[in-house]
Amino acid sequence: MNTIKNVCVYCGSGPGTNPEFVKAATAFGKTLAQNGVGLVYGGGSIGLMGAVAAGALDHGGKVTGIIPTFLTKREHVLKDAQEVIVTKDMHERKQLMFEHSDAFVAFPGGVGTLEELVEQMTWSQLGRHSKPILLANIDDFWNPLLVLIDHMKQTEFIRANLWVDVLTADRVEDILPTLQKVAAQVPEAAKLMDDQVASRL
Repeated sequence: MNTIKNVCVYCGSGPGTNPEFVKAATAFGKTLAQNGVGLVYGGGSIGLMGAVAAGALDHGGKVTGIIPTFLTKREHVLKDAQEVIVTKDMHERKQLMFEHSDAFVAFPGGVGTLEELVEQMTWSQLGRHSKPILLANIDDFWNPLLVLIDHMKQTEFIRANLWVDVLTADRVEDILPTLQKVAAQVPEAAKLMDDQVASRL
């Protein structure tokens, strides 16, 4: 049985226009801490990134921030995290976030958040890993993406034999239980990506 020890959260470095986004990110950080699950995230102290990290740290959780050198000032690296890893570039950052995590959750965010999410979806679709991927669909933020994915399926650019199961949760309290339920069904070996394969992606 595979258990979740660390969850990677992709989210915006800004707060967005809806106060529910910050509220939800903070609450999820708290949930991780209270359940003894570590947070892996982009290392910033602002926006939703800062909110999810603060939610975890304020309740005794473990936080690992992974950030490339060129973003340490722009996104105000969170020095209070128990572990801060500064990488040489975005590729190394994303690879280390993958290696440190047992599941992935996408909260509201911009192009960077979308890119990180879609990369994990692609790797899963190609059989490179079986770690759970979940959209935190706070206030229906991800609905347009879900519509687009359905359109891709209907037009057979996402074919039945290439589909990846992307989970969704509308409420913060449903996120971790959903991930844990799915992760329990995945053999430990299936979640791994060969290092040589990863270096070529």
